[in-house]
Amino acid sequence: MLTDLHIKDVVIIENLALDFRPGFASLTGETGAGKSIILDALGLSLGQRSEARLVRQGSEQASVTATFDLSDNKIISHIKELFDESDLSLELPLILRRTLTRDGRSKAFINDQPVSIGFLKNLGEELVEIHGQFETQKLLDPKTHRHILDAFGGLDKNLLEVSDAWGAWQKAAKALKELEKLLEQAQRDQEYWIDAAKELRDLNPVAEEEEKLVTERSVMMHAEKILKNMDDAEQALTANTGARQRMHTALKNLERVQDKIPDQLIPIIDVLNRALNDIDEAVDGLERIAHDMQFDHQSQSVVDERLFALRAAARKYGVAVTALPDLLQEIEEKRALVQDQSAQRNKLQKQVGEARVAYIEKAQALSQKRQAAGVKLSKAVMAELTPLKLEKAKFTVSVEAKAEDSWSADGIDQALFLISTNPGMEPGPLNKIASGGEMARFMLALKVVTQEAENTPTLIFDEVDTGVGGAVAEAVGLRLRRLGDSAQVLAITHSPQVAAKGHHHLRISKQVTNKTTRTAVELLTVGERTEEIARMLSGSVVTTEARGAALNLLDIAPVAKKARTKTA
Repeated sequence: MLTDLHIKDVVIIENLALDFRPGFASLTGETGAGKSIILDALGLSLGQRSEARLVRQGSEQASVTATFDLSDNKIISHIKELFDESDLSLELPLILRRTLTRDGRSKAFINDQPVSIGFLKNLGEELVEIHGQFETQKLLDPKTHRHILDAFGGLDKNLLEVSDAWGAWQKAAKALKELEKLLEQAQRDQEYWIDAAKELRDLNPVAEEEEKLVTERSVMMHAEKILKNMDDAEQALTANTGARQRMHTALKNLERVQDKIPDQLIPIIDVLNRALNDIDEAVDGLERIAHDMQFDHQSQSVVDERLFALRAAARKYGVAVTALPDLLQEIEEKRALVQDQSAQRNKLQKQVGEARVAYIEKAQALSQKRQAAGVKLSKAVMAELTPLKLEKAKFTVSVEAKAEDSWSADGIDQALFLISTNPGMEPGPLNKIASGGEMARFMLALKVVTQEAENTPTLIFDEVDTGVGGAVAEAVGLRLRRLGDSAQVLAITHSPQVAAKGHHHLRISKQVTNKTTRTAVELLTVGERTEEIARMLSGSVVTTEARGAALNLLDIAPVAKKARTKTA
């Protein structure tokens, strides 16, 4: 519920702090006192459209702060979902703040967290419903009628079953659609895949083949130079004056005298023997390499052609040479999928059919319960119309099946609230049939019947009693009081019968001091409330008869206490 409202520099309101209580509060005052300004200010805090004209003359910025206590309200879980979806932290109480500058710029905050105006508006619609003769958006919007009907009928469990069945059907249908799209493309590509697979199988690419061919080609291109240098190296080792011959000579000289100083020479002789063995091994290696490199130009052509063929295939299919083996495997798998398409498609088609049947069964069960809830809602609303001077009107809930392409997780129905205000008239949409006053009373009747299911924390009614008086106005007041038993209700009224039914009473007045106009709000005591209702009954001169009538409306004995006043 709304607990506090602080308005600063909005039109004629300089600085106003209001405290609100649970139940039904009637707001009264002379025309022009500022009642609509308070509503406009509250609307700002709820994310409604802003206009620079709302900034008080002489001020650069207007601000409105509204505080909501949701500790005992059932909508808290839904509010938390809104915050989670926007990655915002939820703290209680909720403090909504909106600023508006003279150049039209606006900012929004929730518990001092900056938020978008759109988020503030979505949150505001969950916290407060503002209803006037031409502002009953929820009632006028057919998109909300099904939701209201489902809430009234307590159909949450059925809705969840339908939603789950819809999800299973759509998941299966999506899988089938994706498969059919793939198979359709596969059929178009089938000829291409056959040719590509044959070409790649004939080519038979091998992993890392390109790197080996590049190395082999490089060797062939530089073979003459390589062999020349290898031959020179071998000559340096094996010629008459080469390393091998010189080492043999050195070894023989040392062996002739090794017995003279064996401890010193034998280790050196061993080193020379190992070196000679290493030289012989190196010479053998050079000879083997030279033998292996005995190829002709034809061999080089074979390597060049193979490398060219691999690179040409890679360019053709838009992949690297190293990816050609994987491409062949991928094409073979796609061809296998096409060959197996009938079994896979039949399996998915069966799943889709079964899921559709399951959805329709759940949706039809929900539809039947909606029909029953519609009858019950129609009777309940009709019972409220006669006391509201709408006895000739007829309220009907129409539940009709939608075309299959309009089915959804919410079912197969559309629900519409239809009325006729006079006998013989065809029922039609509320905004097309009813006048402003009738529409407001229809809305009140519907809210009385559905509020317990909808759980809106705060309801605001702006002159819902326009054009009625006497017993009808009293009936309006009684219904507002009934709403006040389950929700917070604020009603701006000019009707004493309605004002008298409030759990508490706020009087809004306009004060002019030093050529400055300010709005004042008083929470009336019992005695002051009697005087205010008497004024509403008799006008500027309050008579004894008017006071008696006021006491009769309030059903209390005369009491006089001083008012508590808050002034802007």
